[in-house]
Amino acid sequence: MLFSSYEFLLVFLPIVVFLYFSINHFISFRSGKGTLLLASLFFYGFWNINYLPLILGSIIVNFWLTGRMLKIPIEKRKALLIFGLFFNLGLLGYFKYMDFFITNFNQIAGQDLNLFHLMLPLGISFFSLQQITFVVDTYEGLTEERDFLNYALFVSFFPQLIAGPIVHHKEMLPLFDNEENRFFDPKNFSLGIFILAIGLFKKVFIADSLSRMVSNGFDYAPKLTFFEAWTSSLCYTFQLYFDFSGYSDMAIGIALLFNITLPLNFNSPFKSLNIIDFWKCWHITLSRFITTYLYTPMVRSLNKITFNKSMVITLIAMTIAGLWHGAQWTFVLFGFLHGLAIVINHYFKKATKKKFKLNKYFAWFITFNFVNISFVFFRATDISQAIKVLRGMFVPGAIALPYSLAGRLSFLKSFGISFEQVNVMGTTLFYRSLLLLPFLFFIILGSKNTKELSEGFKANKEFAFATAALFILSLLQLNRVQEFLYFNF
Repeated sequence: MLFSSYEFLLVFLPIVVFLYFSINHFISFRSGKGTLLLASLFFYGFWNINYLPLILGSIIVNFWLTGRMLKIPIEKRKALLIFGLFFNLGLLGYFKYMDFFITNFNQIAGQDLNLFHLMLPLGISFFSLQQITFVVDTYEGLTEERDFLNYALFVSFFPQLIAGPIVHHKEMLPLFDNEENRFFDPKNFSLGIFILAIGLFKKVFIADSLSRMVSNGFDYAPKLTFFEAWTSSLCYTFQLYFDFSGYSDMAIGIALLFNITLPLNFNSPFKSLNIIDFWKCWHITLSRFITTYLYTPMVRSLNKITFNKSMVITLIAMTIAGLWHGAQWTFVLFGFLHGLAIVINHYFKKATKKKFKLNKYFAWFITFNFVNISFVFFRATDISQAIKVLRGMFVPGAIALPYSLAGRLSFLKSFGISFEQVNVMGTTLFYRSLLLLPFLFFIILGSKNTKELSEGFKANKEFAFATAALFILSLLQLNRVQEFLYFNF
């Protein structure tokens, strides 16, 4: 049941909102939270009921484990911490990386072990990270939450269960105990519907319309021309952004219907002038997790902290973050490239002592193109597919054009200029995508983002009309809706 589906938008969500506030009003706040928990588990089980015991077992084990921690002094909790990390990372490793490890072992050792062919449980990467934060913070004495209902709802809350944002217990648990949140809030509801409409439009109207061009360029075309390669890479960069930021917007908007505020996950990342700032604005909650629970502990483990050592740890942390996205070497390479770029960015700032600044347009150009090129590895199913796209983008040679365009430019032959003529991807689709790109650049660079629009929101006719227009345009496109890209991670 996708957020961008008729059954979710017109059936599931209205029923859950109605039941939640009705039960809060006529019975009790705790009963309302119980209803919300059951709705979240139903939402998760709707995808594949076989994985419902997995998330329930994970919740129970982690809650029991942290309860045991609280009964003993902090200095004696290390064994339980190790068990908790092993349990959560073990689940994630088994379902997400087992075949990856077996495949690479077979190649290195010359063996032929059978693959498990496990289906990746939806949301396991996200609810595993959330529970790791809770286990680590309990170990360090930063939380003492012992309400099972609140904890289970924190892990399984359906708006952010499948693909984030990766929420922290300090952000969520107090909201589940706030008595004021039990009552229907027209302001939160209208703002939530507005944000939901923006996210739905991003996903259905923009991201899904780019998918065919991306698939043709990466998956089907045996080779790509210069323009096709760049168009394919740019289309994927925009598809990923509008798909994932659209999901995050929808999650934030849906949660707000229940008076729950989820953290910001995107803040105009493509306006960034360096890669450090990019990661402060792209998948913000993942960057926060990497910094707090991966980078910082590794730095603290050093006997002596130096700038060079911290840069090595930055590179390692980002490479691990790349692997977190999926069990492929392309993701490892993606993480490594971004880690290397961050390290170079830090060394540049250190060498110039922040006195020298690149021209902002040149800085943006470098940053955006690096991100776009790196996303080729993020999208490619293997290294050879990435090389195919990059070869079209960068390998010197004749600029190949579709037959129709090359034919129109044939008059240039008299000036000694000729083009290789190919027709790999289909002229109509290529032109349509090429014409769409300026519009997408305008959106990411020249318009307000969701956060800025939300800050200026007013429950008036203008915003009501904008919300209705976004919903109608999106609903008309739901017949071609596709899964969110981050469901694969």
